[in-house]
Amino acid sequence: MSTTKFDPATNLLNTLHTDQVFGVNQSISDSATFTFEDGQQMTDTFNGEHQAFLYSRHWNPTNLELSKALAAMEGTEMAWVTGSGMAAITTAILQLCKTGDHIVSSMTTYGGTFAFFKNWLPQMGITVTFVDISNLEEVENAIQDNTKIIYTETMTNPLLQISDVPELSKISKKHNTKLVIDNTFTPMIFSPIKLGADIVVYSMTKFINGKNDTTAGAICASEEFINALIDLNDGTAMLLGPVLDTFRASSIHKNLFTLHIRMKQHSLNAMFLAKKFKELGLKTNYAGCKDHPQHELMTATMNPEYGYGGMISIDLNTIENASKFMALMQKKGVGYLAVSLGYFKTLFSNSGSSTSSEVPQSLQDKMGLSEGLVRYSVGLDNHIETTFDVIKSCLVELELI
Repeated sequence: MSTTKFDPATNLLNTLHTDQVFGVNQSISDSATFTFEDGQQMTDTFNGEHQAFLYSRHWNPTNLELSKALAAMEGTEMAWVTGSGMAAITTAILQLCKTGDHIVSSMTTYGGTFAFFKNWLPQMGITVTFVDISNLEEVENAIQDNTKIIYTETMTNPLLQISDVPELSKISKKHNTKLVIDNTFTPMIFSPIKLGADIVVYSMTKFINGKNDTTAGAICASEEFINALIDLNDGTAMLLGPVLDTFRASSIHKNLFTLHIRMKQHSLNAMFLAKKFKELGLKTNYAGCKDHPQHELMTATMNPEYGYGGMISIDLNTIENASKFMALMQKKGVGYLAVSLGYFKTLFSNSGSSTSSEVPQSLQDKMGLSEGLVRYSVGLDNHIETTFDVIKSCLVELELI
């Protein structure tokens, strides 16, 4: 299945907000509650018989416009925005699962997601089987009669595997489950819904917002699912209340329209560094390199104009090597030793002891996660050649090459 005819950037740019006649930017709705013309209209709204804004935990004009833009970008009917990426993930999962249900998940996934699956869901009687998502036979064999979800990340964190969304979709439909995809690492690069996913979740904290000035999340799906999510009586989003603040929603909405430019530059810089790292003989993992196990898969299923993404990892074998190297890079101005990703400056971290620290060591070993792995979220440097020269000087100074 190809996404070459789907253009997320143009779809996004063509969205128009309701206040266009007054200003080029969407107005911020600074209200928690909204008025009704009469009591009957309020009653009808609570009964689902009238479409109106009633309370910002449900909908408000600012969040609605951001959600419309995200839905256009993803090719979904609707979207809903949350206060963090984990809020998006947990809300979507809890809407789909109840006590006694089962999930099949990639074992390589964000540490917070892993902890939610491994430590929190069992308290509700929901079980999870972790699999190598690149092994489709293992995925299908893990499905049980009570399986409700197959869950993975388009590009997994931190090992940068590429999930075969079209094939996972076939397995999901065969077994009447929902395929939920976290596309945080690769917005615009992949359009999971067009590849067969049912629901796409994001941490908008990362590439979508691009400023690391707030946390936010998004759920992109069918109109039926989003309406169920915000149902006044039993919708998980409505009742758990993970709504995004309207001031932040307005800021993210504006940042969203530069995403296509930013993703291209992140990808361009990451490809340059990956090639240079390989020339130095470093153990380098980048999906844009032809020796990546899923390079051909990504090439066949991506939206090619946005590149292979801004995420790279290198393996320095020991945590001591990784720690000294990252500290020196920060000191010399390469970027920041910090978690998260998608920032305009390069961010780097030692995944096994940070964003994947919730994953037990035995499973890290099974995944192939080296204690010396350094994950880069490559920034928007205008002169990436100069950045590489500084990185190389750090490696030389520490005698790592």
